[in-house]
Amino acid sequence: MSSLFPNYGRWPIRIVKGEGNYLWDEAGNPYLDFVSGIAVTSLGNVPPKVKAQVQEQLDTLWHCSNLFEIPIQEKLAEKLVSLTCGDRAFFCNSGAEANEAAIKLARRYTQKILQQNRYEIITFTQSFHGRTLATLTATGQAKVKEGFAPLPEGFTIVPYNDGEALAAAITDKTCAIMLEMVQGEGGVHPASPEFVEQIQTLCAEHNLLLIVDEVQTGIGRTGKWFAHQHYDIQPDIITMAKGLGSGFPIGAMIGKEKLAEAFGPGSHGTTFGGNPLACAAGLATLETIEEDDYLSRVNEMSAYLTGKLHELAAVHPEVVAVRGKGLLLGVELKIEAAPLVEKMRKERILLLQAGPNVLRLLPPFTIEKEEIDRAVQVLDSTLRLSAAATPSS
Repeated sequence: MSSLFPNYGRWPIRIVKGEGNYLWDEAGNPYLDFVSGIAVTSLGNVPPKVKAQVQEQLDTLWHCSNLFEIPIQEKLAEKLVSLTCGDRAFFCNSGAEANEAAIKLARRYTQKILQQNRYEIITFTQSFHGRTLATLTATGQAKVKEGFAPLPEGFTIVPYNDGEALAAAITDKTCAIMLEMVQGEGGVHPASPEFVEQIQTLCAEHNLLLIVDEVQTGIGRTGKWFAHQHYDIQPDIITMAKGLGSGFPIGAMIGKEKLAEAFGPGSHGTTFGGNPLACAAGLATLETIEEDDYLSRVNEMSAYLTGKLHELAAVHPEVVAVRGKGLLLGVELKIEAAPLVEKMRKERILLLQAGPNVLRLLPPFTIEKEEIDRAVQVLDSTLRLSAAATPSS
């Protein structure tokens, strides 16, 4: 019997090694990785340039309290600010913590700086923002909330891509709108340009902060540094994690200069956030993406993979739609996704689902066309076998 809590629905594989685009189990079997640790290992497993900088950091400093100035933390903050429309950075350990910080900052800025008694944040159905009490309450999926009552007040959830419902939900207690540009966990649904434009207009009209959750979509995953850069908007707060550290636990919140006063000394903190090892991994990850022009590669491989998936959709009536951005792609099916994920895994291709009937593909930026061909060929044969096994109506 395991000494771990059974809170994860684990696959029957013990992974012991990762390198490049592959993972190996303890029997030595290789698996082509279209999961990337759920959008984490974007440069492949154990990327050499990141490894080198982390090894160098291991020889100098592992941990330092945030009571001190930490040079590599400052460097990473400066780099992230240069890649966004923000001005200040706060580091933490995860996406949930980054979103928790964003929620706290939005409320504190509105109440302490604007001197207004507003605290409600609007989020959207099928969103996913984390598993702390506040972030799971913000999440627009009932399943993550079961058994955790009473939940914190102050969150209103409205239909995604529904501008009228959003406008109707704004009250004199609303302080912010929190949005994913592509709902990864919620079925790989991109926000429509019209919806995003209306959000920006409503934020301006009602003096609301715009929080964009880029935990899964950030750090190049959609072909730009951040998914909101596909749209003509400038969020007040941007959250990120997953791909930032190439597997080292790190999250970040980027905010506009006007918000800095709300997060003065003692207002918020973390023991391990901005850890030198994690910051070294983060800085090396960003530098590698920039120096090796991985954004261009994401767009190239996205076009290739999307094209192959559309070819698949043309011959498989079980495929309803192919959608997403960059290398965050979803294949919506008329059938359940879980059996297909399992069958693909037995063929040593790893991918995910996003909801009951959507396959989610998150290959690393280092993926090769030949590897895409292999994955799509296995998916093709898996769909054919599933169709043959399904009784006709």
